[in-house]
Amino acid sequence: MDFIELQDIRKTYHMTDIDVPVLHGISLKIAKGEFVALMGASGSGKSTLMHILGCLDHTTSGRYWLDGEEVSNISADRRALVRNHKIGFVFQGFNLLARTSAVENVAMPLSYTATHLSERQARQRATEMLVRVGLSDRLYHEPSKLSGGQQQRVAIARALVNNPPLLLADEPTGNLDSRTSEEILHMFHELNESMGLTIVLVTHELDVARYAQRTVHMRDGLIVEGEYDGSSETDDVHRAQDQTQSPARSTTAEGQTS
Repeated sequence: MDFIELQDIRKTYHMTDIDVPVLHGISLKIAKGEFVALMGASGSGKSTLMHILGCLDHTTSGRYWLDGEEVSNISADRRALVRNHKIGFVFQGFNLLARTSAVENVAMPLSYTATHLSERQARQRATEMLVRVGLSDRLYHEPSKLSGGQQQRVAIARALVNNPPLLLADEPTGNLDSRTSEEILHMFHELNESMGLTIVLVTHELDVARYAQRTVHMRDGLIVEGEYDGSSETDDVHRAQDQTQSPARSTTAEGQTS
């Protein structure tokens, strides 16, 4: 069974006087260990789909399986457990606690998801994750003493400290310059390769999407390209750096090939 499977997912928001349909029947499969970019213009429905994938919101109709469990209509408490143990989140804003060291920021999720760990064990795990993302010399720095790229690395370490099998990244390079963005995208590629981590990355930038193995394009609440194409053209992240010489084929949400 695929790690993620969506069947005819629909989402309608009920306002005071009107219903606002956002997703109009999304069907999608993502294999375990796959790195997928979810791409679309503002209003395409990609953020709503990300919230459903992350069990931050529920569907209006349709079925969603995550790691063999149907999570379409589970309770809010069960959704919270699934989020805590199976999903890591990285956002455009780093969402770090000020006046709190990097290691304390990373260890914080363990206080309510790994209560069997002692404080010393939790800090050790947080330290190991920060070392993994290249911040061994910044363990005790507060966010104000870190660059944007370093803050995002702390956020990634925090997202992964529980060893979740799924990482959801919503515009993770949106607040970073191009050089730092490349470093973060290289890190996602390395984590995907070395840990077998399943990654779904939301972006509106083609250059960012090219780091993924597959790009799923959305428009007007529907998938318009990329449900599955069998392509592995973008498996090598180094190839993504040389797009001007050997560009990967990608179809935009408007249906144009670039």
